[in-house]
Amino acid sequence: MTPLRIALVIPGRFHGFDLARALLARGHDVTVLTNYPKSVVEGFGVPAARVRSFLGHGAFVRGYGQLSRLLPMPSSESWSLEMFGRWAARELRGTPWDIVHCWSGASEELLEDGRVSAGCRLLMRGSAHIDVQSRLLIDEEARAGVRLDRPSAWIIDRERREYQLADQILTLSTWSHHTFIEQGVAAERLSLVPLGVDVRGFRPSEDDLAARQRRLMSGAPLRVLYVGHVSMRKGAVDLVAAIRARTARLHFTLVGEVLAEAKALVSTLPAGVEITGKLPQASLAARYHAADVFMFPTIEDGFPQVLAQAKAAGLPIITTAHGAGLDIVTHGRDGWIVPIRDSGALVERLDWCDAHRPELAAMTAAIVSSFAPRDWSDVAEDFERESARLLARRGVHHG
Repeated sequence: MTPLRIALVIPGRFHGFDLARALLARGHDVTVLTNYPKSVVEGFGVPAARVRSFLGHGAFVRGYGQLSRLLPMPSSESWSLEMFGRWAARELRGTPWDIVHCWSGASEELLEDGRVSAGCRLLMRGSAHIDVQSRLLIDEEARAGVRLDRPSAWIIDRERREYQLADQILTLSTWSHHTFIEQGVAAERLSLVPLGVDVRGFRPSEDDLAARQRRLMSGAPLRVLYVGHVSMRKGAVDLVAAIRARTARLHFTLVGEVLAEAKALVSTLPAGVEITGKLPQASLAARYHAADVFMFPTIEDGFPQVLAQAKAAGLPIITTAHGAGLDIVTHGRDGWIVPIRDSGALVERLDWCDAHRPELAAMTAAIVSSFAPRDWSDVAEDFERESARLLARRGVHHG
């Protein structure tokens, strides 16, 4: 197709640098606006000439964040996001863009600026509709009895306005897509483009797979793995409850930072549970290969890449629908979808896996042989196709 002129407006990194690299590889004219240094973006394969960096903003946000961990500080959320939005609007003026793809929370100023010329203004929302996200986290805060990091009233109102201002909202998972429809957003204003994940290093070797199958058939304790922040949002209450119910029979490993909100809860786990803390990316594959089952009982998520990593490693997955579970797991074939806040369902699935070793061994072999990873070239192709469709619908000619 005719190359598109695309601006990616990213208050941070997220997955935007990977998308930019893949779109450039498909021949599009891509400019990245970010608060990261150009040298960092270059490390993701995006030439510095394609990057406009608000360095002062990035340095301030990171510095203020570090200071806030040491001292009680007022929130910088409102003026920080508004500052980035105003900067991005100024940078976008004067160029006729085919697509302005901007991230929610930092885009109200550029979306309402009539001097920004765009064939389609596409808003990236990395999680559920913010009203749904807020409600889930408020409920989880009450259940856990600890204060959680959840959307403020200010950011909720701001994102609602952004949803109205954008021409189209892009979501990353089937579940998050559905939350917008449930909140009254018309389906035609939503585009679903799941993320890609580089999982080449996570595929098990024949020896890894054979070792797992021998272990399963030997009757050794089932090895259950969790990877990610250990937090209430990720289902820590249910994760800990399920582990405590089955520690005597199964071996559990938690890989990831234990957030402050969950430390007291995690401290109640028996001594046999392995808690590694955050590990370098290069060390993760070995952890997946040494496991038998992956458990991720998230309460609210966008597109957790650990699910794709686990599937690439051939692990049956126990997770909820409140993330990318519906997009990655086929219930009963390569894993199971369980309700949120249901530790009993987690235990039931773990018991089935423990009692059905031959079936579990066959399942893991089938996952390895059939899994076709979705990489960033697939994402860029879908983004390109969706952009062309949206421009045509709006009667915009490009090129």
